[in-house]
Amino acid sequence: MPNFSIEASPADDLIDVPRRIVVRGAHPGEPVRVSSSTVRNGVEWQSSACFIADAHGDVDLSRNRAVDGDYTGIDAMGLFWSQRPLQEGKRDNFHADVAEPLVTTLTVSSLSAPGLAPCTPASTQLVQRLAAEGVTRREVREEGLVGTLFLPATPGPHPAVMIVNGSGGGINEPRAALYASRGYAAFALAYFKAPGLSDYISNTPLEYFARGLDWLRAQVQPKDDFVAISGQSRGGELVLLLGSVFPGKVSAVLAYVPSALVHSGQNAADPAVGREGPTWLLRGQPLPHQWQDNRTASWKPFDEGPSPHRHELAMLTALADPEAVARARIPVERITAPVLLLSATDDGSWPSALYCKIVSDKLVEVAHPWPLVWRNYVDAGHSILFPFVPTTQTTYAHPVSGRISTGGGEPRANARADFDSWQQAQAFLREAVDKHSSQKDSP
Repeated sequence: MPNFSIEASPADDLIDVPRRIVVRGAHPGEPVRVSSSTVRNGVEWQSSACFIADAHGDVDLSRNRAVDGDYTGIDAMGLFWSQRPLQEGKRDNFHADVAEPLVTTLTVSSLSAPGLAPCTPASTQLVQRLAAEGVTRREVREEGLVGTLFLPATPGPHPAVMIVNGSGGGINEPRAALYASRGYAAFALAYFKAPGLSDYISNTPLEYFARGLDWLRAQVQPKDDFVAISGQSRGGELVLLLGSVFPGKVSAVLAYVPSALVHSGQNAADPAVGREGPTWLLRGQPLPHQWQDNRTASWKPFDEGPSPHRHELAMLTALADPEAVARARIPVERITAPVLLLSATDDGSWPSALYCKIVSDKLVEVAHPWPLVWRNYVDAGHSILFPFVPTTQTTYAHPVSGRISTGGGEPRANARADFDSWQQAQAFLREAVDKHSSQKDSP
């Protein structure tokens, strides 16, 4: 009786590295099942797919089509993005400690096939890391700042990136750890829902982030004084705003599913302020926002719409008042740096594709002299992360308001967006750093 073997290579590497998964030892033409199991922050996630062995009795997931299962078609990493949690409602992709790797068990087993003796199942393990060996982590609780600084293992100076989260708040350590693993001094800065900070986004002073940028420069002395800012969702809105308000402090802007407009507190608002109250303060004064004095804005399409609720539907009502939109528009023409825009056509949280068009159109109109890159992902939703993580959990309870809603997107399209967006981000930053350094070297 032949015995299966299964191999994954590389067996241990950073999370953004694609793997080759190969099964051997099957009968030619035999149907087999390959399954994955990963514990993510204490919860098991699983997926499986079925394949037909080739004439040599092999299955290579990068070449052989999945004919049934949690995904179909050819996709070397399909077993990762198609995983689902065994506990309903769980969405954590990573462990609380980002230094703890994700370990996935891959198992191959026989399916029932007339006339074929079943092969003995085989398993192997695959390790995905957010933090490369030698990356250092330092908690920051000084000068009123709350965050975590990750530094590469290699000697500096390094270009720097400051990362801010969206309406869920907290500290985005996974993205910062991966940036550091790719050679950047990465500062994940919290601004609410973190120790010592407010539980809500309402009335957040923009000067806090200027202080964060200054602190990062002083601490790491970045290569050629290069400091980029990266944020998603409300963080995407925020980094466009920071680039506009503090252009001299920002060397590049990476805006994931951002808004082109200043928004009210919405789902992350302090109940005492209300979801139509201000989010951002500058010199102690609230910035005009989309909902303010808006003649067409209505929460009804979100509140009373079909489940899972789409926050985007309410945002679209507010866009029908051109005067309110004009007052709330982020003056992106003031940004003096390269801009990367990442959006999705099925964004259930807000119309990021439309917002990115507004930003792009304005930068083109003013002949923005720095690089502008916009990637708009068809059929993808609001949650664009980085490659090879599950993309199946699109409906969730908002971490602040508790409202059940959907970020939208189809899992396969979300996975494509995760992969391409990370390639775009890395290429964008490399080019931005190179151009910034060449300008510094010019007499």
